Amino acid sequence: MGDAQMEEGDNPREIEVAPALIAVHPAQRSVAVAVGSDLRVYDLTGDCPVSLVDDSAKPFHSDSIRAIRYGASGKLLVSAGDDKLVKIWSTDSWLCIGSVCCEKRVSSVAVSNDGLFVCFADKFGVVWVVSSKENVENQALPDKKAAPILAHYCSIITSLEFSPDGRFIVSADRDYKIRVTVVPKNPLDGAHEIQTFCLGHSEYVSCLDFIHSPDYPHGLLVSGSGDSTVRLWDVTSGSLLDTCEIGAKAELSVTDGLEEEPCHAITDLCTCSNGTSIALAVQSLKGIMLLNCNPSAKTLSIAKVVLIEGETLIPTSLGTSLSEGLLWMVTGISKLQGFNHSSLARVRAVSLPEDNGQDAEPVLLRDDEIPGGQKLLERLQGSVSIGNDVFLAAAEALKTAMRSLLIKKQYSAEKREFRKRTRNDRKLKN
Repeated sequence: MGDAQMEEGDNPREIEVAPALIAVHPAQRSVAVAVGSDLRVYDLTGDCPVSLVDDSAKPFHSDSIRAIRYGASGKLLVSAGDDKLVKIWSTDSWLCIGSVCCEKRVSSVAVSNDGLFVCFADKFGVVWVVSSKENVENQALPDKKAAPILAHYCSIITSLEFSPDGRFIVSADRDYKIRVTVVPKNPLDGAHEIQTFCLGHSEYVSCLDFIHSPDYPHGLLVSGSGDSTVRLWDVTSGSLLDTCEIGAKAELSVTDGLEEEPCHAITDLCTCSNGTSIALAVQSLKGIMLLNCNPSAKTLSIAKVVLIEGETLIPTSLGTSLSEGLLWMVTGISKLQGFNHSSLARVRAVSLPEDNGQDAEPVLLRDDEIPGGQKLLERLQGSVSIGNDVFLAAAEALKTAMRSLLIKKQYSAEKREFRKRTRNDRKLKN
């Protein structure tokens, strides 16, 4: 991964491992997991596995999926990744109602709050937008063409979020930047007004989410980074409101068997249904960390660390619904070399308290306590009996891959000029 592999012209292309991802329907009607090129969905309402339908392609994705996302209403599920395809699925029929072919591999997706537009970012730093309007028969639509809406020049975009009021789209990249852009009336015409930048991280920004607050219709932005901090921002001004250092707390809870100097980069975060809790996935941490946000005081603080005993589960992705008090997590990887299980996943869930009181404790659910139980696990995991040594190796492989992807390599002026001349898009234009 990384700069040396961003362009398809680099040859040979190294095998790139990809983390397992999880997404939860806003009303927890279904749960989706992506492992490699495999998209797995379980219908919690019908208590059955989902059979996706896409007449245009099978398999649905031909390379690792890098992003999955439900829309705010839950009517759409979007998947995208290294095969340069963005798929838009109807959660009523589980039919692929739109497919977009991109020039570059896709790194992140977001759905507008009204569900009318899907945005996605590629590894060259461009954010694209496509209409996601369904036809009345809920049938598959012709392949769509996306329009560029904004760009972070030559920097991999790691996360995209729409503000709760839909006024802004926020994009983060590996060059430590967070950009807040005003969403225009017609996004297909491009977004030309930058509201502000949120600057302060000292490493790549890996993830974004919003705290919903009545006092802030646009929400308070939270960001996680490779610098082991979570930061709270005012998106209208770009002001840094608070910084929470999680490294020392993670150090006390780090798993055994990893490197001598554990990395506490934040790989994912999500706000929880109580509106003030933030769940973190941290490299080397066998469990999750919960933060508390006080919107009135505009502060962040560490609330609890929930360790997962008895198995090596270092979450790669987190998901939660707006209506249920469950936090879902997955750990896993695709293209793991040297083991019988080239692609693997493990799903767990934590029941979160309604408030962050000192007496309220999160509860790690047993497999038979998770909604959907064994049937869900068989669908989303594929296998439920994989050794801890495999997951430990997967965690190390993912850590290496993330560093390679998101920490920029330094090249000489001569090497940079050579890479510019051999870029794929330059070849196509010539």
